[in-house]
Amino acid sequence: MPPNPPETEKKYRRIKPQAVRLMLYVVLLLAVVAVWRGMRPPVTAFDANSAAAQAPPAAPVAAPAALARAVPIVAQQASVASILEIIVGRNDTLDSIFRRAALNLSDLAAIRKLPGIRQSLDLLRPGDAIKVSHSDGDIQELTRKVSETQVMHVVREDAGFKVQMVSNPVEVRTRTATAHIDSSLFQAAEAAQISDNIALKLANVFAWDIDFVLDIREGDRFTAVYEQIYQDGKYLHDGEVLAAEFVNNGKTYRAVRFVSDSGNAGYYTPDGKAMRKAFIRAPVEFSRISSAFNPHRLHPILNTIRGHMGTDYAAPTGTPVHAAGDGRVSFAGTRGGYGNALIVTHGGNISTLYGHMSRFARNMHVGTHVQQGEVIGYVGMTGLATGPHLHYEFLVNGVHKNPQTVLLPGAEPLRAAELTRFRAATAPLIADLSPTVAPAGAPASASVAPPLGPLAPPTLPPPTVPPPASPPARGSGSKLSAQ
Repeated sequence: MPPNPPETEKKYRRIKPQAVRLMLYVVLLLAVVAVWRGMRPPVTAFDANSAAAQAPPAAPVAAPAALARAVPIVAQQASVASILEIIVGRNDTLDSIFRRAALNLSDLAAIRKLPGIRQSLDLLRPGDAIKVSHSDGDIQELTRKVSETQVMHVVREDAGFKVQMVSNPVEVRTRTATAHIDSSLFQAAEAAQISDNIALKLANVFAWDIDFVLDIREGDRFTAVYEQIYQDGKYLHDGEVLAAEFVNNGKTYRAVRFVSDSGNAGYYTPDGKAMRKAFIRAPVEFSRISSAFNPHRLHPILNTIRGHMGTDYAAPTGTPVHAAGDGRVSFAGTRGGYGNALIVTHGGNISTLYGHMSRFARNMHVGTHVQQGEVIGYVGMTGLATGPHLHYEFLVNGVHKNPQTVLLPGAEPLRAAELTRFRAATAPLIADLSPTVAPAGAPASASVAPPLGPLAPPTLPPPTVPPPASPPARGSGSKLSAQ
């Protein structure tokens, strides 16, 4: 007779059937959960009436007769219509939204046929809000904001759909802020509650006179007069910089915004000279100058005395390179040690060269006309280069000039016929810039002017105190354009 199995083997044989049954139960439970989830309808928007129907009934409260008569009407409307609040997602279209929410596609087609609204209706951006009232998928009302000041309201009537554009005007307030620079422009702007967007615009206004990477000094100060846009009493965003003053290393620069008779807006000095020069000083947003203009430099690769006839701006590969001025591309291709290079010919026998680029911008070839600031290529390290950077040369009559110090020709000033209107329009702005000069180290200050009359809603009183500035949060990684 064989010996009895060990005690552990007996336990295993006794437990094994129970473990198998338990595993079968778990698998069955998971299958039931998967089927249940598959049967649930997708939640694409918030249904206000469904939520209200599921809420516990409120305790009865004695009410006046008028209120008692109104309650059944509201309940009746809720029983025949549902409200969806839809937030547009990435790659969403009205067709996909209607299908996802089980809305009537025939109604969408009928709404699109309404005169003059299809483009505004179909142009969706992520984050846009669409409010839909429907009965079993049939559209009763559709509302969406199509611009900052207009709301589209579509309503079903007996004869079909009717659309109405409802205006919601904005209020423009003028804010004046002053700050001193201790370390950087952005930190000073933050101390004065100025958004990054305004700080960048401020830098672009003075970009032809101040290098905001190399020239900023501790103790510099600036004042900005700019627009803030409000709607229904709520801050939306900042507008244009109307006037600005920047004191850099003891030298004062002033600029005011003016719209010429031709409708072009630009920045001018108080005496009507254009701030914009024919060329920008640095055609790329750079982190540092890796090699300056030096006709007697020792070449780092060839190890010979070979003049460095331009300026090298170190920047990550792929950083956009901008045209320094208006002109025409006279060369685009590979050029010896320059690698991928591009030459732009400008007026006045001036030409600029851009070397070591990783690639050119689309449709950039010989004969292409470019405008100042237009992207013409991207930083790389093609040719003889030890790291990613832009090699930039500035030539006058074929002679190389130092791009950092060459005197840049100015743009065309205002015509004499426009100067009278210019002085009248900009005098109040210039007066707002710096009536008194605060000592260095003084705290940042700001003031808010009353709303501009024509754009202010009639129900909103002029502000008497500076509103709590609530611009969007600034990211710490923002970078200043060094143009």
